[in-house]
Formats: sequence, C-alpha cells, structure tokens
Amino acid sequence: IEAVLKYLNIDRADSFAFGDGLNDMEMIQFVAYGIAMGNACDALKEVAVDITKAIDEDGLYEGFKKYHLI
Repeated sequence: IEAVLKYLNIDRADSFAFGDGLNDMEMIQFVAYGIAMGNACDALKEVAVDITKAIDEDGLYEGFKKYHLI
C-alpha cells in the first residue's frame, strides 16, 4: 500500500482500504480510513475506523458512497 500511494502521489491521509479478513489487517491499520465489511471477522472490525454492510449487501458501494468516493 505504501509503495502504491507513493507511486500515485497520494497522501496517506487520503487513503482508504476495505477488507473482511485477517489478511487485510495490516492494510486496514496502515491507511487513514480502514473500513471493515459487515461480514468481516471481529478482529478486523475492532481496528477499523468504520464498518459498512456485508459484501453481498452492496457494502463496497455503500462505503464508497458514504465517503464520497463515487
């Protein structure tokens, strides 16, 4: 994530990530807005700054809308 932000010249303060599993933990903790899906494991939900709906309930769409990314 750090390399991609640097390559795209995006400030970390403007970074977002969505995740649902333990493999997403570092990513969610690194970005400014780490958002867990509603179906995420409890450990990820605890470190996320927000929780959106589950993936099968259009959680990505809802999260993108909430943060004005679309």
